[in-house]
Amino acid sequence: MTAKMKRREFITLLGGAAAAWPLAAHAQQGERRRRIGVLMLYPENDSEGQLRAKAFRRGLEKLGWVDGRNVQIDFQWGLGDADWIRSAAARLMRLAPDVILANGTPAARIMQQVSRTVPVIFIAGSDPVLDGLVPSLAHPGGNLTGFYVFEPSFGAKLLELLKEIAPHVAKVAILSNPDANPASCSASAVAAAPKFAVEVVEAPLRDSNEIEAAMAQWGRERNFGLIVVPDPATNAHRRLINELAVRLGLPVVHALRAAAAAGGLMS
Repeated sequence: MTAKMKRREFITLLGGAAAAWPLAAHAQQGERRRRIGVLMLYPENDSEGQLRAKAFRRGLEKLGWVDGRNVQIDFQWGLGDADWIRSAAARLMRLAPDVILANGTPAARIMQQVSRTVPVIFIAGSDPVLDGLVPSLAHPGGNLTGFYVFEPSFGAKLLELLKEIAPHVAKVAILSNPDANPASCSASAVAAAPKFAVEVVEAPLRDSNEIEAAMAQWGRERNFGLIVVPDPATNAHRRLINELAVRLGLPVVHALRAAAAAGGLMS
């Protein structure tokens, strides 16, 4: 596992989901087509989600696995609560996949409950040990393995960046989905708050209505800054968050580059 992810590494690691299948075997005549289930917590029309899907297919192709030829890739796209994710996971399981890619900690958690036998490759937000996905980084055991995007100290670093670009900020809201977001990122920001003379407020928000109401309130107070930690909900609403931040004069630091590319101040 690794704590940091670049685009090249992302392609390579996702491609590794099928690396255990011997290339020589699938070339044999009559070899059955392998099946991969992908639980992708993005709307299907989301450009960032499509970029990840494209990277996944390219990574597999480099290993000799071509969608529609010797492997079938079945996507489940969308956003929702735990019940929705569980239903999407069940739909994938009915297709009898050889391996599943779970994009995001919520998807990994559900797959952990749904199957103890089908191999699951996860992309977790933060420490998968703390989140209960695996017992150890070195020896994950069970049927889950994967990698995580942010190390636990990441929240403190985002707080530092926010204070550098907006020294006047006295209160910082950490915008995240409580059903999905790793607690370690928020915890490190809270622990670092005295060093930067700010009050950190955790803002558990799940949908656009909650985001709009909370950001309107913070905008009225004029001394707020915002840290957006990535999860399926904040990723899907990144353009809304950026538009509100500009309108309300709220300095925002995002964790993901895609959010800055969509009009955010920085990441």
